[in-house]
Amino acid sequence: MGMGSVRASGGDDEDDLDSAPMSEINVTPMVDVMLVLLIIFMVAAPLMTTGVPVQLPKTTAAKVAQAKKPLEISIDKEGKPFLAKDELTPETIMPRLKALAAEDPTQVMLVRGDKEVPYGKIMEVMGLVGQAGFTKVSLIAQSPGGALPAAPAASGAPR
Repeated sequence: MGMGSVRASGGDDEDDLDSAPMSEINVTPMVDVMLVLLIIFMVAAPLMTTGVPVQLPKTTAAKVAQAKKPLEISIDKEGKPFLAKDELTPETIMPRLKALAAEDPTQVMLVRGDKEVPYGKIMEVMGLVGQAGFTKVSLIAQSPGGALPAAPAASGAPR
């Protein structure tokens, strides 16, 4: 009958657009996932930075001056002591430590030792630090998580 070009819907051109496949990417699910992740991180971030929540009392006292940065003496895996990045020989270690202790006897000295160094060598260096006149000596160890170094409270040097 010659009506092959007539559609059942009436031949509207607008229906041709609805039946064409979509060529756009639907980003709505991605945005939903990103918002959920953002909320999770916003809630979890404060929990990771604080331990036990404590309401601190308010005071009108003056702020305490920041303490000086502690000195560090490191012992590498061969057992050689270093002050900052300067190697200390058996002849120079005591005069150098005594000079530093004479400048400020309240200075904190941190001792870092490689995990492969024998305990006796670390104690020997700690003894030298105490003999030089430092009264606040601490060992530095790595926390079990491996992320942050942990130093115990400063204590008196062994004599």
